[in-house]
Amino acid sequence: MKLRPFGGLILIAGMAGLGLLLPGWSRFLLTLALARGLLVLGVVLLMQAGLVSFGQGLFFAAGAYAVGFAVRDLGLRDALVGVALGAGAGLGIAALTGPLLARYRGIFFAMLTLAFSMILYGVLVKAYWITGGTDGLRIPPPTFLGWSPPEEHLGSALYLFTLACTAVMVFLIFRYLQSPLGYTVRAIRDNEVRVEYLGLSVSRALYITVLLVGAMGGLGGALSAMSVGHIDPNLAYWTTSGEFVFVALLGGTGNVFAPLVGSIVFEFLRTYAYKYIPYTWQMGLGLIMLAIVGFAPGGLWSLYELITRRMSGWMWSWKRGA
Repeated sequence: MKLRPFGGLILIAGMAGLGLLLPGWSRFLLTLALARGLLVLGVVLLMQAGLVSFGQGLFFAAGAYAVGFAVRDLGLRDALVGVALGAGAGLGIAALTGPLLARYRGIFFAMLTLAFSMILYGVLVKAYWITGGTDGLRIPPPTFLGWSPPEEHLGSALYLFTLACTAVMVFLIFRYLQSPLGYTVRAIRDNEVRVEYLGLSVSRALYITVLLVGAMGGLGGALSAMSVGHIDPNLAYWTTSGEFVFVALLGGTGNVFAPLVGSIVFEFLRTYAYKYIPYTWQMGLGLIMLAIVGFAPGGLWSLYELITRRMSGWMWSWKRGA
């Protein structure tokens, strides 16, 4: 994965300015896309190790319900407290499930993550006296270090806060992938046996990766809960986890920004598809996915890289001719 620091700062500044200029509904979609993009980034991070997770909803719901319980039972509405609790909840569940997950590969890993997510879904539905059951829980607007923004500025505040949290996580994941442990994770995908022969611990590397994915997923769940203002057990359902995998394939895996691009495109595509083809919007998304797989197997980010390479080639040819 590549990341140019200066280009990243320009992108973040541009996203901040764009979000403030867009109408409220578009800003809300961007906020939701960035929050859910953290879950997609977790999927991509596991793909670096050759693993596919169909259980991201486990961490997503854990982070969201951590915020819900904190608000309902403790009266803690501050956004910083919410993201800390959400990330902690995701990290805690990852710490419990990680040792078992690190032992499995391939379809067994995917099905095990799915099973954990569906177990949580069942608990959230059945323990209705605690979780609210299928009705879920309402999340009131958060405060920011004690400041309650006016209603007309709440969307902008949530967007900038979500953008800041997402930018920090993207940078941390980039640094992780550039570390020796990150290279070990990618080596596991290529040849796990050789990694063991080199004296490196495969289980340790995968466990740490699961911890990162869990914390990031919990953070995304907390941000999503505060943005939407409502949570329900469907956050842990298998279709939600499958959606994150879909978006990971849509955006691509070649850059830490690719999952966020895929998430933003997906949210807007889904919104417009549901508006214009409300009864067949899933089919429309499926056709788009088939087109991506057929013409851009590396995802949308691979198209961007192809365009930039060709433009660089044209510029070089023009300068040489001049």
